[in-house]
Amino acid sequence: MMPQSPRFAFSHVGVTVPDVALAIDWYTTTLGMYLLVGPLEVLEDDGPLGKAATGIYGVGFTRFQFAHLAGIDGIGIELFEFDSPKSVRRNDNFEFWMGGIYHFSLTAPDVSGMVDLIVAAGGRQRSEILVINEEKDYSLVYCEDPWGTVIELCSHPYSQLWAG
Repeated sequence: MMPQSPRFAFSHVGVTVPDVALAIDWYTTTLGMYLLVGPLEVLEDDGPLGKAATGIYGVGFTRFQFAHLAGIDGIGIELFEFDSPKSVRRNDNFEFWMGGIYHFSLTAPDVSGMVDLIVAAGGRQRSEILVINEEKDYSLVYCEDPWGTVIELCSHPYSQLWAG
């Protein structure tokens, strides 16, 4: 049986941070992403963005800022900073058993070098570098940005790393 063709291409992931300006600087400087637009301000009001945001977040968000960044492959990260309730770093940022997304992954041919950059820029190495195929030099590691977002770094593109 032939597998179906994918019906989508990955677009972006949203990440909440306590300071969007600092996060823009960290993601552009450390990971080499580039800023597409932002930070943009959204108020809980009757304007088009305010109405759209109320439909998504409900009443009470008051104000937030967001920015769009992209990597060399065009895949994006959308950064958010909320005022009410105020965005904070989660105490337990690795609830891997809970439903929903608990990390996002980036392809970094020099996994070790990228870990060093992340740690030097205030992030954290969460796991040891795991070699999953020594013959092909496939490896991965889990890290965190300074606000606790878990980032997996893989040495090779996903489909190459995991194809049978």
